[in-house]
Parts: sequence; structure tokens; C-alpha cells
Amino acid sequence: MKKVLYSAALLLLATLTSCEKEDIENTATVNMAGQWYVQVDAVDDAGKPIKNGEDYFGFGRVLIVTSNTAANSTSEMLIDDLGSFDVAAGYGNGNYPSYSLKSKINVDLGALTFSSNNATNLSDKNKFDSDLYPITIEGGKILPGAGRQNNGSVADSIVFYVKYAGDPWFPADGYAKYKVSGIRYSGLVEND
Repeated sequence: MKKVLYSAALLLLATLTSCEKEDIENTATVNMAGQWYVQVDAVDDAGKPIKNGEDYFGFGRVLIVTSNTAANSTSEMLIDDLGSFDVAAGYGNGNYPSYSLKSKINVDLGALTFSSNNATNLSDKNKFDSDLYPITIEGGKILPGAGRQNNGSVADSIVFYVKYAGDPWFPADGYAKYKVSGIRYSGLVEND
């Protein structure tokens, strides 16, 4: 009887392990998608931080996400700061729009670059008419292996410049745009 049960168990195990595994496809923008720890700086037209422009609003490192759109297109992705980049809150003024960054942007998968021109701000935090405050992203790129984690390990890097139409602060404060730069989130506590 033990031999019969043993043989049956082996047959069942052989049947289970011989089943074909279904391959799961990647999304269209898998090489550009991820979570990123970034810093937001106020910079001039040349991309140089203005006086006191580094971490201009004192946000520190914030988490943003780049991801595939529902269309699974190779020409666009979604960028989202998860509500972290709220310039109005940075100035302590609720009468101005939130410049939280959530938008569909154009991508070039081969070059790992991205941009947008007057894209709609899709953020839930934007309590104003989002069509009045479109987002322009320029110089966006993913740089494989160009960053370093806190523990010294190699990480992908991200950098881009953001402008908001109707930004009420930049002319008086002397900056032209925001530089957003950082590294891919590793998931390790030692790198947080």
C-alpha cells in the first residue's frame, strides 16, 4: 500500500511540475517605469539652481512614480508625484493652485527620454481648473546606472525640468523652472 501511495504522490508531483507556466508580459514602458526619490530645485534658464534654489520649498526627498498608461502605449507614460510637490503648500498659500504633478507625457523608449508641452495636470489636488495650469516637461531622461544609493549600490537616475503655465512665483523669485532629479527607489530600508 505504501508503494501505491508513494507512486501516486510521485505521479501527482510530476503532473503538477510539468504544467506549462504562462509568461506574463511587461508593460510597454517597463524600462522607464518605476518609483523615484527626487529633489525639487528652483533653477534659472540654464538649469543652474538660483540662490537658495536647492530643495527650494524644503520638501526634501519626495517619491514620484512613472508608469504605463491604461492604453499600454509605447509613446506615452504617466508621471505622478503622489501629491508631494504642492508649491502652494510650500508657500503656505492655499489661494494658489497645487502644482502637484500628475500628467501623461510623451516618451522615446529607445532614448529613454520624455517630455510634455502644456499637458493637463491630472492631480486630484489641483482644485483649480487644470486647463489653466498646464504642465511642460523638458529635458526628461532616465540614465541607467548613473545614480548611487545610500548604501553605495548603483541605481538608475532620473532628471527633468518642469514649468507650470501661470506660475505666480517664478518671475519675482528669479527662477525659470523646477529641476526634478533623483534615483530609482530600491525598496531597501538602508537606502531610504
